[in-house]
Amino acid sequence: MKHYSIAIDGPAASGKSTAGKGVSKVLNFTYLDTGSMYRCFTLHMLNKNMDCSSLSDAEEALKDFNMDLKGEKIFLDGTDVSERIREMDVSSNVSEACKHKAVREKMVKIQQEFAKDHDVVMDGRDISTVVLPDATLKIYQVASVKARATRRYEEMRNKGIEVSYEDIVKDIENRDRIDSTRENSPLTRSEDAILLDTSEMTIDDVINMIVSLFKMKAGENE
Repeated sequence: MKHYSIAIDGPAASGKSTAGKGVSKVLNFTYLDTGSMYRCFTLHMLNKNMDCSSLSDAEEALKDFNMDLKGEKIFLDGTDVSERIREMDVSSNVSEACKHKAVREKMVKIQQEFAKDHDVVMDGRDISTVVLPDATLKIYQVASVKARATRRYEEMRNKGIEVSYEDIVKDIENRDRIDSTRENSPLTRSEDAILLDTSEMTIDDVINMIVSLFKMKAGENE
């Protein structure tokens, strides 16, 4: 049976997860939030008081990393950490923790095995370039730093998390720098990915656009 896949890449806080979840519901695909997987591992390292920038610490942390995905929930050592991994200490360390080759290889293997058996929507930094290079549709989703910071600020405030707008801007700029310059699977736009700037778009506009692009691509491949 042929399975379809949609890969959504782009910088931090560009709305990839929200768009991916919406698209998966419209198309009845399975959504896999790869960012949550890396955030979960980052939390695992923080819980063990490890240095997220240290390769040796990351390799040691992988030995007893116990993650489980159930729908849109993610569990670490049996505890639901879906909300915890969105807090600032995790956000400010995730780019460091996931730059290590051993960590990325582990996650990519899980993601590729999952895609073999599902019609899937995945979002992240290297989905179209590394994880799903043959995806039916590849999207490179961007937005201005101002738009991304405003969205993240409102999201966190709505969850009751106190954070300053200025800190979010600094965090996004820092993550952009790390994600774009890291040695292993840096954030890059694949040649066949469609650029989608969502700075002035509503989430419904983004979802409808991606769904339309997918139907066009799927039709071409029939």
